[in-house]
Amino acid sequence: MKTLGAHVGTAGGVQHAPTNALDINANAFALFTKNPRRWESPPLTADHIRQFKENCGDRFAPAQILPHNAYLTNPGHPEKEGLERSRHALLDEMQRCAQLGLDRLNFHPGSHLNKCSEQDCLAIVADTINWVLAKTRGVTAVLENTAGQGSCVGHRLEQLATIIEQVKDKKRVGVCIDTCHAFAAGYDLRTKRAFNRFWDTFEEVIGWSYLRGVHLNDSKKALGTRVDRHAGLGQGHIGWTPFRCLMRDPRFDHIPLILETPDPEHWAAEIAELRSTKT
Repeated sequence: MKTLGAHVGTAGGVQHAPTNALDINANAFALFTKNPRRWESPPLTADHIRQFKENCGDRFAPAQILPHNAYLTNPGHPEKEGLERSRHALLDEMQRCAQLGLDRLNFHPGSHLNKCSEQDCLAIVADTINWVLAKTRGVTAVLENTAGQGSCVGHRLEQLATIIEQVKDKKRVGVCIDTCHAFAAGYDLRTKRAFNRFWDTFEEVIGWSYLRGVHLNDSKKALGTRVDRHAGLGQGHIGWTPFRCLMRDPRFDHIPLILETPDPEHWAAEIAELRSTKT
């Protein structure tokens, strides 16, 4: 079974995320557990935690929910002060996930800021994951591939594999693939053959057991531009073909498949269109 959803809003509290997902006929969803543009946020209240779990009920299991880390953190920060701040922010979000009964947290690997080598940055990311995992229980650190903009790392599958190799607890590290990011980073997805070639490479370089989610996004920018601009499905340079291939592929069953397309008004229609794909 495919679990499809979108990154839904949490205005008024995280407890509204499950009901917002139901409003678009989703059986999966992503959310921010705090304000994504601030370092500090009030702790989750006991009432909001209780309501969140009640609203999930038996409709959304942890494996159908893909929380996203805030935007400010840089797990690969090359400077001590910035790294410490990022690590504590990431730890806070892992702890929030645990409070909500969630089993994973999706985040971007970060950036070397042109102040250290790429390999050193990847090692710092792995050290950050080891640091956070040692202080938490039950929540998996999920690395999201990037578009390769600026000095960001994680746009090549080999870079994600390098990070994973240095993580001590392999059972609590995973990967989320964003289709727009992959395309912008130079991985063609536009045909069935290209789609299969990419995922064969993923299996070879990283391994299927590490896949913990997929972000479903078309791209406003062309192949290999290393510019992260999401488009609605079928409205960009990727087109519908890979998304229909994904819906026909049983390897993507029971993995949260999350829309981050620009217009929330289209999410219900995009989910319906995906579900209409014939096996």
